[in-house]
Amino acid sequence: MAWFKKEKKEESGEEEPFKLKSAEGLWVKCNNCREIIYRKELERRAKVCPKCQYHFPISMAERIAMVADEGSFKELDKDLSPQDPLTFKDTARYKDRLKTYQEKTGYKDAIVMGEGEIQHQPVILVFLNFSFMGGSMGSVVGEKLTRGVERAIANRMPLIVFSASGGARMQEGIFSLMQMAKSASALARLQSAGVAYISVLTDPTFGGVTASFAMLGDIILAEPKSLIGFAGPRVIEKTIKQQLPAGFQRAEFLLEHGMIDRIVERSQLRETLGRIVSFF
Repeated sequence: MAWFKKEKKEESGEEEPFKLKSAEGLWVKCNNCREIIYRKELERRAKVCPKCQYHFPISMAERIAMVADEGSFKELDKDLSPQDPLTFKDTARYKDRLKTYQEKTGYKDAIVMGEGEIQHQPVILVFLNFSFMGGSMGSVVGEKLTRGVERAIANRMPLIVFSASGGARMQEGIFSLMQMAKSASALARLQSAGVAYISVLTDPTFGGVTASFAMLGDIILAEPKSLIGFAGPRVIEKTIKQQLPAGFQRAEFLLEHGMIDRIVERSQLRETLGRIVSFF
């Protein structure tokens, strides 16, 4: 049976046959068009699909660097950490789950808030981090957003919030749902003070976040093809027993039906925000 054994390179003097390197991690499937994309090409395009222009989720650091002027962003209240008021446990204890995500992401919770500049104009920036428990809204998200609103009022600085969330955080129960009213009332004070609020919706934005602060902006922008809604499309179809229209809950559908003001490509977002802030 020796006829099928390969000769060693040093014994035969022949070059070793070309070996195909593992493709794992080199290719990415688009969430929208399902095409396979070379990862390095995707990164060169700011993680925008070259086939359909779908905007992939990006990390918190990438988002901040893409929006704020270089070196201008200063995070505030970064040590504010969630508690476990219900001593919640499902497949794991809530405390353990929080610790896992804190170690994984390097953040205390699913929100980053701070001061920065866009085209040399001071603003308050708030980002929801989908990598932290799906960007779910708990007590810390509501508290830091409210603190951001209060700082915007005190300093007469426009507030810009980037949403990416699956909704309220069930592990905090009613404490999580209360953040909808808390954030909405804070934004009402911002409006009364005559300070601008710009909401930017990214993929995905759902649940209690959509039902509260994400849709309360003076101007509401969205990245192309972002999924935006309250309940998921499959849940809605099962509830109403009807097939939903094509593109339902995509940013383009919401724009067509007057739910948002404009769809802005990632490469144009900083310039667009700069123009809006300068107007206000």
